[in-house]
Amino acid sequence: MTDKSFINWASMSDKAVSEQIGAFIRHHRMEQNKTQDALAAEAGISRSTLSLLERGETVTLATLIQVLRVLDQLQIMTAFDVQESISPLALAKLQKEKRQRARGKKEQNTNESDW
Repeated sequence: MTDKSFINWASMSDKAVSEQIGAFIRHHRMEQNKTQDALAAEAGISRSTLSLLERGETVTLATLIQVLRVLDQLQIMTAFDVQESISPLALAKLQKEKRQRARGKKEQNTNESDW
């Protein structure tokens, strides 16, 4: 498959994944016409650290987040959203406990007359 939009992340080595992340950072930096020096200064990291990141070398997660924030690319973090799911058995149990009918109010029997 030669389509670049499909990347089989599971079949890639850790190094290849790191290089893909570095290519993503480099692409967005150049798209915004920023030099490594300018981006590094805005992110509060050294230029050599940014260079390591773009080459796919080991950097901290905090460094990656700082760079993504400056590049306005934090939306990719939505891939890490945790979606709570409920098992079918638990759902069935909740449905069973749910009220099926509404009951009218009971009239209180008072022996008082309106007179």
